[in-house]
Amino acid sequence: MSWTVEEIPDQSGRVILITGANSGIGLEAASVLAERGAHVILGCRDPHKGETAQRQIAGSTELLTVDLSSLASVRAAAEALHGRRLDVLINNAGIMAVPQEVSVDGHELQFATNVLGPFALTSLLLGQLADRVVWVSSMMHRAGRLDLADPSFRHHRYNAWRAYSASKLADLMLSYELQRRLTLAGSALRSYAAHPGYAQTGLQRHTAVLSWPMVHQLESLFKVAQSADQGALPILYAATAPDLPAGCYVGPAGFGEMSGPPRIVGSSAASHDRDTQRTLWALCEGLTGTSPALAG
Repeated sequence: MSWTVEEIPDQSGRVILITGANSGIGLEAASVLAERGAHVILGCRDPHKGETAQRQIAGSTELLTVDLSSLASVRAAAEALHGRRLDVLINNAGIMAVPQEVSVDGHELQFATNVLGPFALTSLLLGQLADRVVWVSSMMHRAGRLDLADPSFRHHRYNAWRAYSASKLADLMLSYELQRRLTLAGSALRSYAAHPGYAQTGLQRHTAVLSWPMVHQLESLFKVAQSADQGALPILYAATAPDLPAGCYVGPAGFGEMSGPPRIVGSSAASHDRDTQRTLWALCEGLTGTSPALAG
């Protein structure tokens, strides 16, 4: 399979919310979806950057200010959308391997931004969603190890990459657990996860991904880095493919899942641990004060 954006069905009449839409993969995905006829809600932390992004997109868009690291901001964003029908939520916003910092709510910043914020937003909007949720994970989830007793590194030495990979593993597990709960509830709503492979985007502004030795060697040998528009393909596929099996994980088809057209891919054994999925879900409910009204 060599799927391209030309295969995206007409999105006219559909409303799609994508977070982190002002740059990188989020901006590319938003641009394509708007061009295909969707009304795209650009979830952006910085409204000025959001306005700049909006001017770059040809199509129907609106801005939604949301800082995923702040639960108050997430609640305000959800309230701004109260009562509106949404077809797709793409949990794309995230940060990668940043220096240790604590969020306004007292959580390690990557855990807050990459996990708790998207969980809360999904929970608060789930009753308004008509089609699907897409969680953006990473191939780095395979290195992830979740310590649910200390997700914010209060009792362990902080490691930026360990925190990042754990957050992306958590995103993937939440996507699987959400699908399990949707199925039990008899809901037609679908949950997917996707990862962009290795794409050069603004996500690397705090840390050069090439400082990761294995990636540096592979990049030197095979030139695997791809552009943001190529990195957006798995997310677009997960967000629009009409017959995609519910609950699957999408990534690039190329070497090491670093680049190439999108396809269904596998994930680590850890990501399929059902007990940990349930425990993570309960932890997120407790830390965010949100809970989707679903069976489970």
